Amino acid sequence: MTARATLPVTVVVAVRNEEINIRKCLTALGPARRVIVADSHSTDRTAAVATELGAEVVQFRYTGGYPKKRQWVLDTVPIATEWVLFLDADEEVPPALWDEIRAAVADPQAPNGFLIVKGFHFLGRRFRFGGFSFAAVLLVRLGRARFERLVDDATTALDMEVHERVIVDGAVGTLRTPLIHDDFKGLNAYLDRHNKYSTWEAKLRHTFLTTGRYGDAPIAPRLFGNAQERRRFLKRWVLRLPCESLIWFAYHYFVRLGFLEGRPGLVASRIRADYIAAVRAKMYELQRQVDSK
Repeated sequence: MTARATLPVTVVVAVRNEEINIRKCLTALGPARRVIVADSHSTDRTAAVATELGAEVVQFRYTGGYPKKRQWVLDTVPIATEWVLFLDADEEVPPALWDEIRAAVADPQAPNGFLIVKGFHFLGRRFRFGGFSFAAVLLVRLGRARFERLVDDATTALDMEVHERVIVDGAVGTLRTPLIHDDFKGLNAYLDRHNKYSTWEAKLRHTFLTTGRYGDAPIAPRLFGNAQERRRFLKRWVLRLPCESLIWFAYHYFVRLGFLEGRPGLVASRIRADYIAAVRAKMYELQRQVDSK
């Protein structure tokens, strides 16, 4: 990693056992003034590689509840820059996005948060179709944003925010250049993560359907809101529909033209459908457990 530049941005990279991905992520962060790698006691060389590349490594041990890893960094690690950029280890910031970030943080009238698209790469292919890329608030002004507090269950072992989105005080802007979101750990790791995520999402959905709420401070679902709010609105309603997994397959493969991505598009669309089917099956199991008591 090159010497730290003067751009007033601290990058927070949340990791666990990301030795395969972390190098390409960190070597693209030259314009940032500071890089913090928030690790969960990785058992591979993640922390060593991050240190070799000039990043600061902090260790996080999750015991359940709130905050999870990224919010914990905001709450406990002193940060002197005005702006914070959140990344995963399998994400890379291209030069064009750094140009947009530079212009955004130099504007005194800039909003307190910016949506950035996570540009989906899969099976060695950059997807232009299929609707798998999505926007999330990843660049925020320090002290003016926080992660939503959703229903949590420590037994899922998800110690960092996955579906939790960022709530911003005030307006939210949009940056046009997407991140390069490309995981090099292979399909086994990808599917293993989806199994863990589906357990967490099943519990979240079950709580919503039985209590009417996702948590204490969730993103407001708005059909005509920003990308995060629209996504939450649509999810809130589609989860009530029968054959939801088939609906998502049709959405990605036909409506969003995933078939134009060839075999990888079919595989990704089927994995998405299988993920939703697993969520619904686990929700059914949860309800049976409740009914049997």
